[in-house]
Amino acid sequence: MMNKHAKIYVAGHRGMVGSAIIRNLQEKGYTNIIDKTSKELNLMRQEEVEKFFELEKPDYVFLAAAKVGGIQANNTYPAEFIYNNLMIESNIIHSAYKSGVKKLLFLGSSCIYPKLAKQPIKEEYLLTDSLEPTNEAYAIAKIAGIELCKFYRRQYGCDFISAMPTNLYGVNDNFDLETSHVMPALIRKFHEAKINGTKEVVMWGTGKPKREFLYVDDLADACVHLMNNYSDEVHVNVGTGEDVEIRELAQIIKEVVGYDGEIVNDVSKPDGTPRKLLDVSLLESTGWKYSTRLRDGITKVYEWYLDSAKN
Repeated sequence: MMNKHAKIYVAGHRGMVGSAIIRNLQEKGYTNIIDKTSKELNLMRQEEVEKFFELEKPDYVFLAAAKVGGIQANNTYPAEFIYNNLMIESNIIHSAYKSGVKKLLFLGSSCIYPKLAKQPIKEEYLLTDSLEPTNEAYAIAKIAGIELCKFYRRQYGCDFISAMPTNLYGVNDNFDLETSHVMPALIRKFHEAKINGTKEVVMWGTGKPKREFLYVDDLADACVHLMNNYSDEVHVNVGTGEDVEIRELAQIIKEVVGYDGEIVNDVSKPDGTPRKLLDVSLLESTGWKYSTRLRDGITKVYEWYLDSAKN
């Protein structure tokens, strides 16, 4: 168990996941949390990262820093997605080993699994078939992070663990239509259509693929739980164990936003993986289960989006 006064470094604290982890830690009474902005510490520079770890000597590390994006961003900038993520995770994991970090949690993504993996997806399905081409670069980088943690554990005895969250959403999400994931993109599209009186909203693909969505504050709670209750080289799926078709998701968002126009599908755009539902039995066996229902979570996000727009 992490001591309440232990020095905890959250890499990527300004992002949606990192900021949620900090909120959760503070709510639980942890008082010695370290964070650094990208201007203060360039995580892609090995020398800078090594100096930071030598100076600060954190006891625990949550590795939530990453370059992330939706289908369009992954398709457009694959070299950046693989390079940036490989450099960030390699520098932090190696420096954590060198400085004697007690425990590290690496956050990956459910896109690490094969495109046509059997559903629901068990942890053991990793590397059993080909990846989804639209996010292959990002997935390969995240797989490398899992393997780094596994082999540093085997060779050096490091207590490094990995968690693989499903599709995330929440406050501090990215609502840029060029780089965002499906949920924030739809929230913004429906909101702007409502404000502008637009009669229809265009949604990428057929709407038939099924996705699982986890509220980011639930993920943060799971991460702190795993840091205190799990230690093994097997990565842990983090999700709800429930999924929904994208067209159903769009309908829920439409209702939450209060938009009364039509939804039009652009079938020239890719659908991505047909289905991606995680088997969360390993996580639940440790004593954790999600708490935020999908509609409730979307309502919270939309309220935050409105407040952010006002400010």
